Amino acid sequence: MSTTATSIYDIPVTAIDGRPTTLEPHRGKVLLVVNVASKCGFSGQYKGLEELYRAYKDRGLVILGFPCNQFMAQEPGNADEIQSFCSLKYDVTFPMFAKLDVNGNTTHPLYEHLKSAARGTLGTRGIKWNFTQVLVDRTGNVVTRRGPLTKPHQLAADIEKLLG
Repeated sequence: MSTTATSIYDIPVTAIDGRPTTLEPHRGKVLLVVNVASKCGFSGQYKGLEELYRAYKDRGLVILGFPCNQFMAQEPGNADEIQSFCSLKYDVTFPMFAKLDVNGNTTHPLYEHLKSAARGTLGTRGIKWNFTQVLVDRTGNVVTRRGPLTKPHQLAADIEKLLG
């Protein structure tokens, strides 16, 4: 990586509570970055993501949820509504962030970084739907990108390898 390239840890993001932050607190951990939505047919994946998080967090996995409303307006809520939904319906304890865009002219810099590092099916750049999962190793390198048809538990072998 060149010295002018941005590290995934330096990209500004906003926590679900509105607090500006970066991914720096998660340096040295395996990251699973997921664009999420509460009104999506794949919303049940919150349960699987939370199960993965609880199974591997003590070994260094962090799941990062980024709500997105770009796919058929399936994340219409504000931060409080999103947080309440995740907590009450799925008992989500992994870090959640403020709503962002994953495609188009307003793509968040984090997703610009992720999409340039790992293309989708057939080499596509755009995120195709909610619950696309991007796995990042302990040094901040994007390892793989999986679509929403991949259930969270199907990532366990890849996560195990990265956790060592």
